[in-house]
Amino acid sequence: MARWAGWLSGALLLVGLVLVVAHWGEGERFAALLREARPAWLAVGAALQVATYFCAAGVWQRALRGNQVHRTVSSLVPLGLAKLFTDQALPSAGVSGTLVVVRGLSRRGVVSPLAMSAMLAGLLALYVAYAVSVAGALGALWLRGELSRLVLGLATAFSLVAVAVPLGLFALRGHAHRIPDTWLHRLPGARDALEALASAPPGSIWTPRVAAETIGLQVAIFALDAATLDAMLRAVASVAPPGVVFSSFMLASVVATLAWVPGGIGTFEGACVSVLSRHGVAIEPALAATLLLRGLTFWLPMLPGLWLTRRELVAAPDAPRES
Repeated sequence: MARWAGWLSGALLLVGLVLVVAHWGEGERFAALLREARPAWLAVGAALQVATYFCAAGVWQRALRGNQVHRTVSSLVPLGLAKLFTDQALPSAGVSGTLVVVRGLSRRGVVSPLAMSAMLAGLLALYVAYAVSVAGALGALWLRGELSRLVLGLATAFSLVAVAVPLGLFALRGHAHRIPDTWLHRLPGARDALEALASAPPGSIWTPRVAAETIGLQVAIFALDAATLDAMLRAVASVAPPGVVFSSFMLASVVATLAWVPGGIGTFEGACVSVLSRHGVAIEPALAATLLLRGLTFWLPMLPGLWLTRRELVAAPDAPRES
């Protein structure tokens, strides 16, 4: 476990460094925009982003509570930053942060099967919330009479991913040990992940209450991110209807997910600016607001996310184990 954790943390450090160097120009533009933007709206956006980390921690806290394991939300907040960094550095439709979260829960005294069960509950809630939010974005565009075939095609492609990823993980739950010893087992951390999946307890991972709470918190994260985009538009003296802002953020997120690019760099920005400009926002403020959003969601969390990821992966457990 310690060997693959060290390998993965080193790989993430390298990827993070490459991202910073390769896209330093975007970071410089973000710094320039910060100097010109309205400080009050920047503060609002930063507060909204902090709220997303507490919502992410709340998802795991509620999922653990469904298994009679009690942890505070504040103790799980660092996992939100660590998972954000891992998912951005190693794109995998939200799966790459799974090992980090399971490892982090284990550090907090949660036995591996229950940690994996909580992670599966969180991942399933993510995709249900993602589907609900994308449907809401499509509905907003439909009400405006601006639902194109391209948007419908992207939504259809995303729906295949949204169904395939959780179904694949659930198919492996309790049966991962039956996978033949192939190249998959030789990937760093893959054997430990498969063992954790194999040991995940059978039966439902959700009660109706846990399902409602975790899905609601995941939807809240998307809403907070879209609200951050709205705040960044206001920071550069521009406004757009709430439905347009939400649709722009969700469709850009879909494009970034399907593109499989680390951090969604380039793909998210291009899609977000395109949708905003298509619906009446001038190119200049659309680009400025999108870059400010990316600064708050990607650049500023980069260093603390990297540090927390290494801490979660390689540090020794800091709490008594609980079954």
